[in-house]
Formats: sequence, structure tokens, C-alpha cells
Amino acid sequence: YLARKFFYLWAKITFGQVLPSKARCFYDQKILQKTFGEWKEQWTVCREKKLSLRADHRYRHLLLNFIFKAWRAYVCQQQGKRNKCYVAESHAKKQTLLRTWKHWLFYVDVQRTKHGMQSVALAFRERRCLRISWAVWRRQHYQKCSGHKMNILALQHWAQSLQFRAWLQWQELYLHIQNEKQKDIRAVTHHQHWELRRCVGAWLGYLNLHRVKKRQNELAQEFHRSRMLQRCFSDWQLSWLCRRRMHAHQRDLEKQAARIALWRVFAHWKHYVVLCVEEAQQCELAEKHYECHLLVLQKYWNCWKSHL
Repeated sequence: YLARKFFYLWAKITFGQVLPSKARCFYDQKILQKTFGEWKEQWTVCREKKLSLRADHRYRHLLLNFIFKAWRAYVCQQQGKRNKCYVAESHAKKQTLLRTWKHWLFYVDVQRTKHGMQSVALAFRERRCLRISWAVWRRQHYQKCSGHKMNILALQHWAQSLQFRAWLQWQELYLHIQNEKQKDIRAVTHHQHWELRRCVGAWLGYLNLHRVKKRQNELAQEFHRSRMLQRCFSDWQLSWLCRRRMHAHQRDLEKQAARIALWRVFAHWKHYVVLCVEEAQQCELAEKHYECHLLVLQKYWNCWKSHL
């Protein structure tokens, strides 16, 4: 417990308020924040790419849907046109067949009437023997029949030409109406495609602008964080260098004080040694003086004893 306590005191005096473990933890947190910011940016870019791919897929799907609808309308229109043409051809064939049947019935009736008239004329000629009258009548009858046939043929030709002209006019009008409808459909489709393309272009422009602004803000924040981190690290480094210099200067002062104390101790020891040497010399001189004094005393004692 005392060792840990003095270790904490020594670390606090050496490194100041910020310990290396706290500085390392703060550095790891900043590295983790920077890594998370890069990962978040990459995730945002991937998400924007996915959104762009979805928008392109949606645009292709809508375009294909419009093309399929236009193709289906065109197919339906062509099928309706073919059905109408088939109905018109069938009606024309039926009308032609009906006119042919009527003409054939009329021709049969005419032939029957003609044969009857011929039989009656023959019988009349045979009965009356009026060859001249019969010839005149036959010629007149032939002329009338020829004129009637020619009138009938003229009327039929006029009706057919009139019907054919009406059919051509109806076909031309129908084709004109169909072309106008196709032009309207193409114009509406082109307008829708142009509006869709303009909306997609505007949305992509807005997305790019928003992405650029977001990137600029993130770069500015990252630059601000890096500057603040660099400033804090430089301040901490300067304070740590100042404390290190102060501790180095204090250690130098302590070493100098230790040298001075050692020199003082050595000077005291040297003085003590000198004093001891002098004291030993004085003791030796005192012993010699005491011995001399004892010798004098002994001499005087011997002299006194001898006198006694």
C-alpha cells in the first residue's frame, strides 16, 4: 500500500495531473472516434450507392412498364385494326356475294321471262305467221332488253364505284384518326418520359449537393477535432517538457546539493582527521612530557631518598 501510494505521488509529480494511462486512454478514444467516423462515412457512401442503384432500378422498371403499356396498346390497336379490316373484308365479300346472287336471280328471271316471251312469240309467229311483225317485235324487244341490261350494268357500276369511293374515304379517315391517336400517345409518352427524366436529374443534383455539403461539414468537423486534439497534445507536450525540465533541473540541484553535502562531509572528515592527528600528536607530546616529568620526579625522588 505504501509503495503504491508513493508510486502515485511520484507519477503525479513526474507527469503532472494527466497520467500516461489517461493520455493513452484519451489517445485510444480519439483514434476510435476517428475510425468510427471513417467507417460511418464509408457506410453512408455505400447506402447512397444502394439508394442510387434502387433509383436506377426504379427508373428502368418505370421505363419498361411505360414501354410495355405502349407496346400492349399498339398491339391492341393493331389487333383492333386487323379485326376491323377482317370485318370490313367479310362485309365486302358478303355484299359482293349478295349482289352476285341478286344479279343471278335477276338474270334467271330475265332468262325465264325471255324464254317465255320467246315461246309466246314463236307460238304467236306460228299461229299468226307474222314474220315481219315478229322480227320487228323481236328487234324492239332485243333493243329494250339490251338497253335495260345496259342501264342495269351502268347502275351497278355506278353503285360499285360509289361504294368503293366511300370505302376509300372511310379507310383514309380511319388511318388519319389512328395516326393522330398514335401521335397523341407518343406526345404524352414523350412528355411523361421528359418529366420523369427531369425529376430524376433534379433529384440526383440535390443528392449530389447534399452529399457535398455533408462531406464538407464532416471534413470541417474532422479538421476542427484534429486541430483541437493537436493543440491539446502540443499544450500537454509543452507542459510535460516543462515539468521534465523542472524535474531534471531539480535532480541537477539535488545532485549538486549532494555533491556539496559530500564535499562538506569530506571537509569535516578531513578537519576531523587533522584534529585527530593533532590530538594524537598532542597526546603523544603530553605522554612524552608526562614521562619526562615522571623521570624528573623520579630523579628528584631518588635524590630526596638518597638525602633522606
